[in-house]
Amino acid sequence: MQDRKTIVGTTLAGVLALGLVGQALGAEAKEGEKCYGVSKAGKNDCQTATSACVGTSREDGDPTAFIYVPKGTCE
Repeated sequence: MQDRKTIVGTTLAGVLALGLVGQALGAEAKEGEKCYGVSKAGKNDCQTATSACVGTSREDGDPTAFIYVPKGTCE
């Protein structure tokens, strides 16, 4: 019985944490802008034409990879 309570509690904590992370990332995206071609290999913020997700770009300055920067700073 204790194991079931632990599993349920851990699951709920994980779901709440994911929700908070999603809100933080959403706020970041609204306050910043996507800046393409400036990220280092493995440091991109999201999907590119050749990679599936965060941190998966394979080369520095990949023109299809972006990072979020404060508005007005991507030149």
